[in-house]
Amino acid sequence: MMISPSACRMGLVTTSRRKIGTVLTGSSTLGGRRAFLTASSKSSSLVDASVVAPETKSLWTPRSPIFRRRWKSSRAAAVYDTDSDDQDDLEVRTKGLAAAAQLRATSASSAELSHEEAWMINLGRGDDNEWLTGPREDEWFTGIHPRDCPGVDAKGKIRSLPLPNLSCVTRHAAKEYFDNSWTLYETLFAGLNGEEYFYRPPVHGLRHPQIFYYGHTACLYVNKLRVSGVLDKPVNPYFESIFEVGVDEMLWDDMHKNDMLWPIVSEVHEYKKKVYETVVDAIMNHPSLEPAAGEEGVKVDQSHPMWALFLGFEHERIHFETSSVLFREAPYHLVQTPTNWPPMHPSATEQKSYPPVTSNPVEGKDYPPNKMIPVNQGAVDLGKPADFPSFGWDNEYGERNVSVPPFQASEHMITNGEYYQFVQEGGYRNRQYWCEDSWHWRTHRNMKWPFFWEPAGPAGTNEFNLRTIFDIVSMPWDWPVDVNYYEAQAYCRWKTEKDGSPTSRPYRILTEAEHHLIRHRDHGLEAARKDAGADKVMVTSGKDFAKGETATNLNLAYSSQNPVDFFPPSQTGHRDTTGSAWEWTEDHFNPLKGFEVHHVYDDFSTPCFDGKHSMIVGGSFMSTGDEASTFARFHFRPHFLQHSGFRLVASDDPAPATHLFAGNFGGQVAAAAAATQQPPSEQQDSDNVYETDTSLHMYLGLHYPKSGEAEGVAPILPHSGAPSHGLFFPQRVARLLKSLEPERSNNSALDIGCAVGGASFELAKTFDRVDAFDFSESFVNGAKRMQNIAQEDIAFNVPVEAELFEQVKAVHDDGVTPDVLSKVNFFAGDAQRIAEMNATGQIATYDGVVMSNLLCRLPDPMACIDGLPCIVNKGGVVVMVTPFSWLLEFTPRSKWLGGFYDPVSKDPIYSKDVLQEMMEDRGFEKIHEEEMPLVIREHQRKYQYIVSEATGWRKKE
Repeated sequence: MMISPSACRMGLVTTSRRKIGTVLTGSSTLGGRRAFLTASSKSSSLVDASVVAPETKSLWTPRSPIFRRRWKSSRAAAVYDTDSDDQDDLEVRTKGLAAAAQLRATSASSAELSHEEAWMINLGRGDDNEWLTGPREDEWFTGIHPRDCPGVDAKGKIRSLPLPNLSCVTRHAAKEYFDNSWTLYETLFAGLNGEEYFYRPPVHGLRHPQIFYYGHTACLYVNKLRVSGVLDKPVNPYFESIFEVGVDEMLWDDMHKNDMLWPIVSEVHEYKKKVYETVVDAIMNHPSLEPAAGEEGVKVDQSHPMWALFLGFEHERIHFETSSVLFREAPYHLVQTPTNWPPMHPSATEQKSYPPVTSNPVEGKDYPPNKMIPVNQGAVDLGKPADFPSFGWDNEYGERNVSVPPFQASEHMITNGEYYQFVQEGGYRNRQYWCEDSWHWRTHRNMKWPFFWEPAGPAGTNEFNLRTIFDIVSMPWDWPVDVNYYEAQAYCRWKTEKDGSPTSRPYRILTEAEHHLIRHRDHGLEAARKDAGADKVMVTSGKDFAKGETATNLNLAYSSQNPVDFFPPSQTGHRDTTGSAWEWTEDHFNPLKGFEVHHVYDDFSTPCFDGKHSMIVGGSFMSTGDEASTFARFHFRPHFLQHSGFRLVASDDPAPATHLFAGNFGGQVAAAAAATQQPPSEQQDSDNVYETDTSLHMYLGLHYPKSGEAEGVAPILPHSGAPSHGLFFPQRVARLLKSLEPERSNNSALDIGCAVGGASFELAKTFDRVDAFDFSESFVNGAKRMQNIAQEDIAFNVPVEAELFEQVKAVHDDGVTPDVLSKVNFFAGDAQRIAEMNATGQIATYDGVVMSNLLCRLPDPMACIDGLPCIVNKGGVVVMVTPFSWLLEFTPRSKWLGGFYDPVSKDPIYSKDVLQEMMEDRGFEKIHEEEMPLVIREHQRKYQYIVSEATGWRKKE
């Protein structure tokens, strides 16, 4: 087992003179004796099985839970001193472990546990279970008791204070907000009934058990205040190691994070007391919060050391919400409603007997109609000003202007009643509504309805109650349904098939930019930039958020969702655009132009700029502080459950969403620099390598080399031996497909990764219909402009030298007539979602398919290959052209087809061999192979000369 150098430097690990020590994480109470593990131990050795009680031997084997733990980022550990001369001490420990095993077998919930699991080693190591069962005593609160805390109402219910204005921070105001944050968090954790759910992993296994989150937020205060220089030493180095780093939710089947021996709750409780005192002392005494003479307070901006303090507040509030979801997922008997917890919305039933509920909710009776409301086109300026007087996370800052085409959006989010129809009609059983990954998730979890729906009758009756955080209530059919991104997308496909979309494109979910168009304008981005008070959370506490003309369910106004038609609509007629439940979007989590990490928390956002996290907008009933801000930008992986729903959207235009390639943000920048040779200033103007003017102009030159003839600008500087054979590359790819004589059934072709359309128009000379798509909206728009060239002249720049260029008029190749132009249908699409696009009717089946220099620029090339069989007609031909130039900036190494050595045999693995095997496995035979050169101009004296392998594949069946 590896121990990090940082752990050794902190003095947390003792080294053995003879053998590897028995490593346990955390402190432990053994046989009634609590022994926190520190570096004061002498050298350690492996426990001799001969001196371990037989009933506990399994706990000490290398395959036991003790040895199968996941270490945090620092991998610090503590070691029992088993090299001690005190044999009694060893016996105490051994008996303690036996006692732990005994207590596990007799725990309060043991009747529900049919077998031992690794996490159970944490149970029964002290008297915590008795202390934690039932309503909490006053001693539970390590800070201020809720009844005395800022934010409490006349009935003793605590809610969130407004988000602090950092333009003038006083010590008193900072402490009030700290107390409110700290006590809200501890009030939530008073909702765990007994010790079990502190250690029991969530049912999906994708997050740590709650003992981690109980200590994590306190730990982060200390660590970040140390980074900023406010604190000069740790409170507890060991705890600040094991509680330091949480987990991204990773894959839906990554369920091995929790095999660990954690500290007991009472020890973490004592740690939290010390952290509270430490933070209060910093607030009240640190000189950085001392105002200048004559000033009431100090300005705290991103350069101020106390920025880390407010970071700690908002970090705690993020986990306040995410832990509430984990509580909602817990077995019902392991939670209880805390005494000072805010009430649910009045529409929630107060009955506890769960009477039979309707098994057939009716629109207009049990839930309201949900009409589609048109929204005019508009422009949205995203981004929070750097000088805005509130704390913000790094991804909120920067700017982007988004042009939003007209669209229709449902009046409110999809309700439980609407979603019930999808469940009743077998939506969870029908593979066609799910993409490949979402179907694997659904079957892995055996999902048959939304997770928070509780069956209220025999199987097949489709009677349900609803699980809230601490209660089960009769199903409120008019509340928004809680689902993940996968479920939202499946519903959209079902709805499109069932009712048809009101536009030419299928139903989808909202985008970030569209969300800001339907929010209430009084509290929108533009209004907030003019007046900080227009960001409603800056001036409104939880107890007042549900009042007034712009009322909404945010900042813990209620502790549950509300009927979708309860609050007034925005000026566009849409309801609950903020609050009640987060809304999933089509956007990947992404940086804005000018994005910069903050040194105090340099890995908050960047690990998630990977094309695998979907943005959520609007906030939920549990969103407080910055999460409830107009400028908030948050995200989750698509399989993860939050208090989140969705709204239907339909449009004739592509979704104005931002997508990223898989890989980190650094890879995005590197890819842009490598592929476009842009100056740094231009690189920052785009979040996608293929969305820049420089790249667009380069590809127009590649696809339309006759352009420039009228201006006297040759595509290649005339000289002896000029590689003119490398011109007209897209057209040569299309002609190759024709020459391979695909069987004609519907005489249609598909251009995957069409760029600006040169190959598409060449295909249309011999096919009756050509569909063509590209991931780049910029390229698709360029292709459409070339399609309408009779209505407008298109000019682009041909690079000459340094900053010099010649502007030329774009010109089609010979034979591209108006009839040819009319045969092509351009649209935005993802080559990795071919099967999904086919299932939703966005693409059909084809006699011919071309893929030009695409495969080695995909994050997951196999996802593209896997989709080909369902779209190629029998006897149809796929022409695949690729240089196999694998780059980490585009494709993770694990996804490369070849270009590396076999790790065992050390034999070289070539991409062309793997491609042939993969294509043959999918019913294609190789019918052609040739080398196909192309030339890309960088300027008049520098060109990229690329030799791609062109192969033809005929579908046999």
